[in-house]
Amino acid sequence: MIASAKSKLASELPPSNEQLASALEEVAGLLEAQGANPYRVRAYRNGAATARASQGALAAVWGAEGLPGLTRLPAIGQSLARALEQLIRNGRLPLLDQLRGDDRAERSFATVPDIGPGLARRIHEQLGIETLAELQAAASDGRLADVPGMGAKRIRAVRESLAGRFPRRAPPGPPAPTAQASAQVPVAELLDVDAEYRRRSAENRLPRIAPRRLNPRAEAWLPVLHTQRQGRHYTALFSNTARAHELGTIHDWVVIYRDDDRGAGRWTVITSHYGRLRGRRIVRGREAECAEHYAACSDHQPRVHPV
Repeated sequence: MIASAKSKLASELPPSNEQLASALEEVAGLLEAQGANPYRVRAYRNGAATARASQGALAAVWGAEGLPGLTRLPAIGQSLARALEQLIRNGRLPLLDQLRGDDRAERSFATVPDIGPGLARRIHEQLGIETLAELQAAASDGRLADVPGMGAKRIRAVRESLAGRFPRRAPPGPPAPTAQASAQVPVAELLDVDAEYRRRSAENRLPRIAPRRLNPRAEAWLPVLHTQRQGRHYTALFSNTARAHELGTIHDWVVIYRDDDRGAGRWTVITSHYGRLRGRRIVRGREAECAEHYAACSDHQPRVHPV
């Protein structure tokens, strides 16, 4: 009983500088192994060195000053500051989960009362959020109401369940870029990243990782792409969710993540099976923009099919 209480108390403590540094170093190592831009790899290694050399606790810096306090540290830009914030607030880093092939968002959401596995999946896919802190924000700002099945009573239960677990604060200075802000990335750019990923995957020209979930034989089957467009960093992988396995679409659904100093985001690209976009690759949730994009292209542009 005492040991259990001590374990719970330890899990609630903010991460130490050494723990933060270790997480950033693991990101750097995985990025390097997966062929990411060397400058991005170096940025995470430099950030780890800063965390390890800092005299004061970075968690205390964030608690007092927010993201602006972190970005004043050597080698810590907006992207690294957001990564540190996620580690401090949530004890995990979605980017690291992605690089490991361990997407835990749906499982995290399903631990909240009144949210089952199916609803957790819809929240994750429709809103592109990754953590319980982001779920709390979505419940407060109205986005959660856009998800089918999330009525007022259920949203109130989510807010009450998460109340007080994640401090809401407004640190000084301009707000950091958010996933919502980067939703303005043109669908043409996302479709281009999707096309590059699918092409290079089919040509067996991408490194492969062994997902930690839904992979009982621990096979390195999941291709991963790191690429850039106009200074924006993207990571693309086939969806390794339970739903994708259930529908047999793990080699059709492509999840694209953005993570750089100017923004962050998450999108899923699939092949449409309905209506005028049938056979086209579309960004889920941005179908109207995809229709406009294809209308502007040549009428003779061929349809695509799953790889």
